[in-house]
Amino acid sequence: MNHIKCECGHVNPEGTVLCEACGKPIAENQHIDGNDKKKLLNMRYEGSARRSTTYNKTIIDKIWNFFSSVKVGVWLIVLALIASGIGTIFPQEQYIPSDAISRDPQIFYPETYGIFGKIFYQLGFHNLYSSWWYLILIALIGVSLVVCSLDRFVPLYKALKRQQPKRHETFINRQRFYSETDHVSSEDLNTVKERLLQQRYKITEEDGHIVAEKGRFSRWGPYVNHIGLIIILIAALLRITPFMYLNEYLWVREGEVKVVPGTDGEYYIENKEFVLDTYAEDDERFKDAIAKQGRVIPSNFQTNAIIYQAEDQEVIGAETKLNKITDDEISMNHPVKFGGYTLYQQGYQLNEFSKMTFKIYEMNDPDADVLGEFTVDLFNPKTEYKLDNGFKVEVTEYYPDYIITEDGISSKTKDSNNPAFVFKLFPPNSEESEISFVGNVLGAVEGLGIDPTVVELQPMGNVIGSFAPSVDPTGENNYRILIDSIDFDRKSGLSVKRDRTLPLFIIGALIFMIGVVQGMYWQHRRIWIHPKKQGILLAGHTNKNWFGLKKDIEKAIENTPIQMVKDQNNE
Repeated sequence: MNHIKCECGHVNPEGTVLCEACGKPIAENQHIDGNDKKKLLNMRYEGSARRSTTYNKTIIDKIWNFFSSVKVGVWLIVLALIASGIGTIFPQEQYIPSDAISRDPQIFYPETYGIFGKIFYQLGFHNLYSSWWYLILIALIGVSLVVCSLDRFVPLYKALKRQQPKRHETFINRQRFYSETDHVSSEDLNTVKERLLQQRYKITEEDGHIVAEKGRFSRWGPYVNHIGLIIILIAALLRITPFMYLNEYLWVREGEVKVVPGTDGEYYIENKEFVLDTYAEDDERFKDAIAKQGRVIPSNFQTNAIIYQAEDQEVIGAETKLNKITDDEISMNHPVKFGGYTLYQQGYQLNEFSKMTFKIYEMNDPDADVLGEFTVDLFNPKTEYKLDNGFKVEVTEYYPDYIITEDGISSKTKDSNNPAFVFKLFPPNSEESEISFVGNVLGAVEGLGIDPTVVELQPMGNVIGSFAPSVDPTGENNYRILIDSIDFDRKSGLSVKRDRTLPLFIIGALIFMIGVVQGMYWQHRRIWIHPKKQGILLAGHTNKNWFGLKKDIEKAIENTPIQMVKDQNNE
């Protein structure tokens, strides 16, 4: 590193614009920050040497200089704001309504919002705030804030710490506020110093040179802002870690005990009862609104639940023992909290298929007796059902929420909203089997513009070809399997949340506001008195509110022969 020695004897770092001790302009560095093009000195960073304006040789220097640019930081923030704005056009994946056509984003966005929804999904805006590129953008903003702060704070702090009352005459007469008085007595100077002390200025003297200063702490306001913003950005990045932030969705049926997702099997919930209250259709207050909606409107829906905590198992594989920790009602405005987690009532489903009973008949006899009966638990289907009369039914394919497209048959979701089965039926004492398809074919293709008679069934065991909405895709069966009855369940949609980043957001916001107040309501004001023969040179500088500084000087020199300062910025 090259150093620059000033005529006052102080050794300055390379790139210094104004001597850190006496303030004399360094001739060869006046091009930095445009000081060579101005009559007045650029005092923004006290003329201190900044790395970004001094070094530009190595790759580290270039990276540092890139991130130290305020323009780069502003553009990064603008890009983040634009991306965030686009992310609000359609709901994020975690906010897909519980009654949507599907909670699968690949289906929800195109089906709900058309081509724009498809583009929104394919570009990854459906999960914007946890996407890798958005998090990288946030991290780059944080890097920019850190580099900008260090590039300016450290040299500024050193320059302000080293400044002396004794300043070079060029430094004085190139300040914005400046005046020259030929004759000033010591009594007048003492009067000025006393008045400055009364205005809470700190007075420092050296060989007759005087500097009066107050409000230096306001210079650190922007850097305090940066610290607050950095903490907020760190909190935002920590939200991608399950330990710091959790936002899961849980469906639990009435009577079901289910582990709460994200708790590592520590907590369980039992849905004792789901309660749904609706507005009365004949109530005059709500009659018009209900008619406009065309459906019954819920006034309240809640889950009467029990929360359990699992004991640590002493023997691996032993049955989990659950201890009840709370019994509460979870409603829209009444979440339940436990172990740092919060459960919110967010949705419900009233008619979910739970069990389906099937009966076997002869194919060509409309008045045939029932040959067999079996029931499939849709949440725990068996692969094989043996009937007492010798029939055996194998479940070849099961689609909980099936849909037929031009590509074949598939399941939209894992929820049993529209079940379909491919059964392999073995008659008594026979090794030959028949293939039967049972499902609402018309419902699966409704609204898709697809003719069910020309849709290929794939995969379907050994069945290939086209089929109409029939239980016999081959047309060669001797038996048919028909749905006899369906049992329905009601289930609650609960949002599971845990947010340990909230204290960091609060701390960051408080620090940011402290910096705003610190930099907005105080100013760093300095007044220099430079003796010259029988008189003095008077100069003043502030980082803002020049009118206030002028009033301070007027009060200090009132009724003295000292000339009032002139604003050289107007000359």
